[in-house]
Amino acid sequence: MGFEELLAEAASVDVSGWDFSWLDGRATEERPPWGYQRLMGERIGQAEITLDIQTGGGEVLAGVPQRAAKSMVATESWPPNVAVAQRNLAGKGVVVVADADEPPLPFADGAFDLVTSRHPVKAHWDEIARVLAPGGTYFAQHVGPDSGYEIAAFFRGPGPRGQSGREPDLARADAERAGLEVTDLRTAELKMEFFDAGAMVYFLRKVIWFAPDFSVETYRDRLRALHDRIQADGPFTAYSRRFLVEARKPG
Repeated sequence: MGFEELLAEAASVDVSGWDFSWLDGRATEERPPWGYQRLMGERIGQAEITLDIQTGGGEVLAGVPQRAAKSMVATESWPPNVAVAQRNLAGKGVVVVADADEPPLPFADGAFDLVTSRHPVKAHWDEIARVLAPGGTYFAQHVGPDSGYEIAAFFRGPGPRGQSGREPDLARADAERAGLEVTDLRTAELKMEFFDAGAMVYFLRKVIWFAPDFSVETYRDRLRALHDRIQADGPFTAYSRRFLVEARKPG
């Protein structure tokens, strides 16, 4: 498929939800070694009332076989994702709440014994601590510092490193400041590969923080440079960074 066809195809695909299966065979990303979804499921199975913050299209939560003993709630801010999450989570009995991802969370103090989140845009630690019951747990996988830096640098130019605000030590400090005890903190650096320019178009349309002003026309010259580079040298490589954090509210 030629350059223009790749771009046209990727620009027309629906990018709602948080399912990346369209990229199968066109891009790859290593997964963290700890297996977040499996560990999340284990904790849900031992909980009574759970909250999944910024659930996206609910794909991760929907894939967990376990259920909480009493009730499960999820929040999401982007309207197209809210609709997808409601469809994905209806069979699991999860109540999906549209929420702006800004404090306060629309729940009572101490309402949940488990709060989870996979790749929150921002963790509002004071709110997480407020809605956790005494003895409750926050369990999440966060995007780490300078994740995908190579992509942003290619499209928008090099920027400073180590100043992303996503450093694990900052998360630990913020959690402790909110009164939580961090019981686990692990990090991973994971290889990403893009095999054609269309895969990158799809990725940048879906993961909007790498280039908030992204459109095919705005970045056509860089996309052409990417296409030529892949044709000459093989896949475009970048590195995602993740950290697993578990924190307990003293009880």
